[in-house]
Amino acid sequence: MPNETIALDVMGGDKAPEEIATGAIAASLDLGAHIALVGPKEVLKFQMERAREAGAATITPIEASQVIDMAESPTDAWRKKPDSSIAVGLRLHKEGKAAAFISAGNTGAIGTAALFTLGTMPGIERPAIATIFSTTDGKAAIFLDIGANADCRPSFLVEFAHMGSDFMTKLFKVEKPRVGLLSNGEEESKGSKLVKETHHLLKASNLNFIGNVEGFDVLNGKADVIVTDGFTGNVVLKLAEALTESIFLSLKGALINSPLARASKFLWGPPIKSVVKQWDYSNIGGAPLLGVNGNVIMAHGRSDADDVKHAIGFSLRMIREGWLQPSANPTAQIAHPT
Repeated sequence: MPNETIALDVMGGDKAPEEIATGAIAASLDLGAHIALVGPKEVLKFQMERAREAGAATITPIEASQVIDMAESPTDAWRKKPDSSIAVGLRLHKEGKAAAFISAGNTGAIGTAALFTLGTMPGIERPAIATIFSTTDGKAAIFLDIGANADCRPSFLVEFAHMGSDFMTKLFKVEKPRVGLLSNGEEESKGSKLVKETHHLLKASNLNFIGNVEGFDVLNGKADVIVTDGFTGNVVLKLAEALTESIFLSLKGALINSPLARASKFLWGPPIKSVVKQWDYSNIGGAPLLGVNGNVIMAHGRSDADDVKHAIGFSLRMIREGWLQPSANPTAQIAHPT
């Protein structure tokens, strides 16, 4: 049986370790996921007691004596904390004892550790963080880079386009994904020097490049893959998250304060819940780090138990759809309790 164990950093994120462990327990019970829970001995002791009481029998503790704080320098953390929960979890993946790694911890530290531990896929210079979101036509699209590379060369963006296309084909079964380049206008003459040079390269590639796309095209389903540099992508993503949250909070407040709306909740309630579910980033649970030689999910720093469960579920999907297999010893297994 293929290895489907997920290495999970129990110390990653603002709500660690309780919410992370709770998500692992839920994934064990509801998804049958095999999880290697990585963290300090005393933390694991308490969380494993919770797991046993809940009947989550597919969780195994893996000790890591160090923890990387959210504000630590990624390179310093990599050098000074070789036994951190991030480093240990990634080594499990490297050794083939886990088929994927998830952490809601320090994004820079995860990226640095993943790069040095797993290496990159053949032909890839720079890994990219990707986000998958629902479009207004009810489908999915991938947007990258959203933060791994603030400064990019045109060749990096071409790599992102290839990785995004492969990802959409393998995981979402999209044939010949449409690739768009984020710019300030559709015309080929628009954009920064980076955009113009990248446009030229993408146009000459074998990708299904549809040209430049603008900001309002990101969510309207015009492209299946949208590429940009990590600085721009991160700003766009955080603005979109804040705007979505503000709209839903405002809508909720308006409905609560309206006697008529409260009385007719049975009419508007289901459609509103459907829309909220469509745009909820926790349905994926995190952002895949594409380009490293492994399956790595960067969960949101604010992740709660539901987010963690979804991240584990999406990791299983990456494994089963054959995105990438562990780079060494693919038959190795962690002995889970029976």
